[in-house]
Amino acid sequence: MAFTAPNGRTQSSLSDINITPLVDVVLVLLIIFMVTAPVLESGIEVNVPKTRTVKEITEERMVVTINKQQRVFLGNDAVNINEIADKLRQKIRDPQHQAIFVRADEDVPFGAFATVMDAVKQSGISNVSIVTQPIQSHGNR
Repeated sequence: MAFTAPNGRTQSSLSDINITPLVDVVLVLLIIFMVTAPVLESGIEVNVPKTRTVKEITEERMVVTINKQQRVFLGNDAVNINEIADKLRQKIRDPQHQAIFVRADEDVPFGAFATVMDAVKQSGISNVSIVTQPIQSHGNR
């Protein structure tokens, strides 16, 4: 916005806001959040097995995790393995249509994994997906 001063000169107003620095800061924050969001998804360290077929997780679901020490977590909260079915029943309104993910470290014995799967089935949830990582192909196939 410009105006004419009493001496006849045209001057510009200092009330215009330069938004370029604001956009720069917002873009930097966006990049920081995009980089840190996958790390914040789960604070539980789990080496999931690698498979050829991997379904992409697109919607928010309940996650049961078994770490290398065979500790069981519901979301990010540690849970007693005998209380998983009760905790799932408390958190889930519609077990018939609710889907759940089970993440297990690849070094977890099958017995511990089977116990957790049985507890999930006891809660009434029938749609259970097992979280894996894709096998990295090196372009030689």
